[in-house]
Amino acid sequence: MLRVATVEIPVTDLDESISWYSKYLGTTILTKTNHTAMLTCSTTNSPGNPTLYLVETSDNERLSFRSSHTGITHSVIDFYVPDLESFHAFLAENGVQVSPLHLFPDTKGLGGFGFSDSSGNSFGATNIVHS
Repeated sequence: MLRVATVEIPVTDLDESISWYSKYLGTTILTKTNHTAMLTCSTTNSPGNPTLYLVETSDNERLSFRSSHTGITHSVIDFYVPDLESFHAFLAENGVQVSPLHLFPDTKGLGGFGFSDSSGNSFGATNIVHS
């Protein structure tokens, strides 16, 4: 069976990034070296949840891409957040760069938005879940 085990994320300052991910995404450290850290987003560390592997780098490449058709910058990873509007407000109130909240019409509040971490990586947040 295939599943996503780990997502590797380039960061400019490991300790700052660990603090950022803990504060804004609720992660905890599984392992840490001088230049890397393995984080979990789950309080149960369920085998079905991928880990985040922060890798310190001086490389300027970050996680994002621009659609050649719409010009919109997209994230590579979307995080599921059950209370999307509260999470959007929390990030914005704390100075995290967020895009406008986009709710799909006739979906009872389903949608998403983009945000960036302290190293400039682009992510998405959504309350849409697939069963």
